[in-house]
Amino acid sequence: MSRRRRTTAAVAAVVTAGAAAAAVLVAGLPEGEAGAQPENDPPPATADVRTETLVDTEEHDGELGFGDPLPLTARLSGTVTSIPANGATVKRGKPLYSLDNDPVVLLYGGLPAYRDLSPGVEGADVKQFEKNLRALGYRGFTVDDEYTSATADAVEQWQDDLGISETGTVPLGRVVFQPSAVRVESGTAAPGDTAQPGTEILQISGTRRVVTVDLEVADQRLAKKGAKVDVTLPDGTVAPGRIAEVESTIETAENPAEEDTTVLSLTITFDKPVDGLDGAGVTVGFSSSQRENVLTVPVNALLALAEGGYGLEVVDGGATRIVAVETGLFANGRVEVSGGGLTEGMKVGVPE
Repeated sequence: MSRRRRTTAAVAAVVTAGAAAAAVLVAGLPEGEAGAQPENDPPPATADVRTETLVDTEEHDGELGFGDPLPLTARLSGTVTSIPANGATVKRGKPLYSLDNDPVVLLYGGLPAYRDLSPGVEGADVKQFEKNLRALGYRGFTVDDEYTSATADAVEQWQDDLGISETGTVPLGRVVFQPSAVRVESGTAAPGDTAQPGTEILQISGTRRVVTVDLEVADQRLAKKGAKVDVTLPDGTVAPGRIAEVESTIETAENPAEEDTTVLSLTITFDKPVDGLDGAGVTVGFSSSQRENVLTVPVNALLALAEGGYGLEVVDGGATRIVAVETGLFANGRVEVSGGGLTEGMKVGVPE
């Protein structure tokens, strides 16, 4: 489970300690009254009331890598004759592995291959395949949802270039569709192994580094797909990113007497590619709350009023007065305040 450090928790601790001491200062006033203080007794220091945007951040630990690997299984039978090295990148038109010395080729697309392709077949899978043929430089056919004799002619040229039998048809299992290039995490099978449909051959992943973070269900408010985050890398640099995926998983309790735990698994992508050690720890900063264009003061400027709630010691020339205020968001050592006739630029007392 991830370790977390909450900005708000730290700020609240300051408020509790500061407010307790401040209560002594204000307790001598008649209950509910805000009055002027002697001119010769100014606060030890002052701070400005500012207008700004407050952002409450919460940090969790994550891991830098290429995301959870996906298993790649065979759809044809044969003997495994080659697989790429671990860490290799496979792009469109290149072999993922070979069976009986014939390549199984990676093509790009979101629709998995699910049938043989041959003249007369129609559908979205045909169009997806033809788009890949066109991208690989083959011509003489129309990219549409019909597998025609012209498509078959282009396929024969492609098969000739691959060094396999020129049949003009594409059997299920000869191509594998993935959204983009893939990275080989590990080879599950080895050259010489016998493969059947369903045999796992490789573990693959994306080619760009991502961060994975596990959150408790109590932190679900942070797990918003598309939300921006800041990732602090092992070298101390901060890289902006976004939450790309959110998945719920169940962790089975080891002790039968305990309840299973629901975990939110987040995948975070970077706005720009980053380098780093796979498996390295990183810190992810989430923005849990934000208040724009609000009046703020330092947290330790808050005074606990005898009648309850909080106030501020407003400094006006050589005189001071206590005004009651409403508090809002706490973040980064400051707090949102309103009421009491506060305006931007006013001075308020703070302890040394």
